Amino acid sequence: MAGVFEALGDLTRRQILELLAPGEQPAGELVATLQARAPISQPAVSQHLKVLRDAGLVTVRAEGTRRLYALDEAGLEAARAWLGRLADPLAPFAQPLDALETEVARGRRSSRVAAKRPASRSDTSDSRLA
Repeated sequence: MAGVFEALGDLTRRQILELLAPGEQPAGELVATLQARAPISQPAVSQHLKVLRDAGLVTVRAEGTRRLYALDEAGLEAARAWLGRLADPLAPFAQPLDALETEVARGRRSSRVAAKRPASRSDTSDSRLA
């Protein structure tokens, strides 16, 4: 997981991910778009793409001599899940707490039903003896 966030620590890599968000892109188009934004060489873009691949954030597919890059949904989901645990640290307890809430409600309902029942003969005879 550390490799994912190290990869995301670089502005150029985050820009690459943004460029890939709409869908698969050829490496040449990524290079041209990044070069239009700032001076960067093709080998530098290739190195950034390698870091993103190694981190599991992008995939590459060969089509003839072209390399097509796309977001790797599995890597993005792993990062999303890790961040989600930070945002909601009690999430693992949600299901057991829901079960506890159900049992508490069931207990309250039983208490109300018992309180509404008329006293039985044995209950009234016991109260007269006291």
